[in-house]
Amino acid sequence: MDNMIYLAMNGAQQIMLAQAANANNLANVNTTGFRQDFEQFRAMPVFGEGLPSRVYAMTERPQTDYQQGSMISTGRELDISVQGEGFIAVLGKDGREGYTRAGDLQINENGQLLTGTGLPVMGDGGPIAIPPAEKVEIGSDGTISIRPIGSPESDLAILDRIKLVRPDLNDVFKDNDGLMRLKNGGEAPLDATVTVASGTLESSNVNAVSALVNMIELQRQYEMQIKMMATADETGAASARLLQLGA
Repeated sequence: MDNMIYLAMNGAQQIMLAQAANANNLANVNTTGFRQDFEQFRAMPVFGEGLPSRVYAMTERPQTDYQQGSMISTGRELDISVQGEGFIAVLGKDGREGYTRAGDLQINENGQLLTGTGLPVMGDGGPIAIPPAEKVEIGSDGTISIRPIGSPESDLAILDRIKLVRPDLNDVFKDNDGLMRLKNGGEAPLDATVTVASGTLESSNVNAVSALVNMIELQRQYEMQIKMMATADETGAASARLLQLGA
């Protein structure tokens, strides 16, 4: 009975982890440029002393879903969306370069160009800083042009260029902070073929209906594991009573 209880207990624990991953997807259904995570269960053998039948369940995130979300027109000059494959390079809170699809850009009081979550956007020479200007435009290649205060409407000066990258998706992973990073720990080079569209944003690629259905399925699987533990406990108690009668 101990084997049955252990397997059911371990299965319930892993289902809770899968439910947490699914809940994170569901919580980010409205997060700009969010990429949902897949989860799967796998039977793993227990190495060491014991019978070969000793196994345990493990939840793992085999991959991130890189399917593109729908495009939303905002008309805001600082909103951009990456067209096709590619990412916007940003500086993570840990000081390392990371990559995102979230193009809800803003300029803070210090003139820094940031994402909606406050991460500095990378340019040709590092984080982009924008001086006071009457107009800021972002071209399809990521080029940032500004019209200085007091200048004529036709007077646009190129300031910097957003670093747009397109690494092989097999070489990237989704880090704990939600940013994509290279598996080898390096930095992806600028890719001139990546383009953006100004005045638009890419929505999350999470399907709310599918995530809700998955949540219900995981809940039922969890309840099944709990019933298995109760059954094992009842069976063990019945066996103990039979042994007492035989004595």
